[in-house]
Amino acid sequence: MPLFCLFDTAIGPCALIWQDGAIIGAQLPESDPESARRRLLRRFPGAEEAPAPEVVAAAIADIRALLAGEPRDLSHLPITLDAASPFERRVYEVALSIPPGETLTYGDVARRLGDPGAARAVGVALGRNPVPIIVPCHRVLAAGGRTGGFSADGGVDTKLRLLTIERARTDPSPGLFEALPLVARPRRPGA
Repeated sequence: MPLFCLFDTAIGPCALIWQDGAIIGAQLPESDPESARRRLLRRFPGAEEAPAPEVVAAAIADIRALLAGEPRDLSHLPITLDAASPFERRVYEVALSIPPGETLTYGDVARRLGDPGAARAVGVALGRNPVPIIVPCHRVLAAGGRTGGFSADGGVDTKLRLLTIERARTDPSPGLFEALPLVARPRRPGA
């Protein structure tokens, strides 16, 4: 039987769901703990609330740190993707390879899978991601830096909030000052 634990973060209440020592689900921030619990129980009917075992408590600490703005890579956390299709698992493997602060497009992911025409299927797979934040689907954008969709509470606003926390660039073009060879002139004495 799946077990879960709600926990507070800098951007709202989240949850992790585990079974047999592996994380099988994650709940992104909701407006309040009861909303998080209701959404979680719709996804995992019959799950019971329980104290987090050591491995889950360590995952919670890493997620809290990431959502507070500390650079953290969550790809080491013990997850199981048994309910995912083989294609979805391949998409999640690519998403797990995206470091904090960086992004790929749905088309980039499709090309890495060797199927450049599968961008839409990549988006569908990411929409079914059972462990968001751990499998960082928020780091995958639509072409041209557009956000694409996001199924968490708050939708695209939550996606942008996560990317902002990670200081990720959402536009591949250089920023206003990045393309200029700026050199500061030395100050003249008395100026």
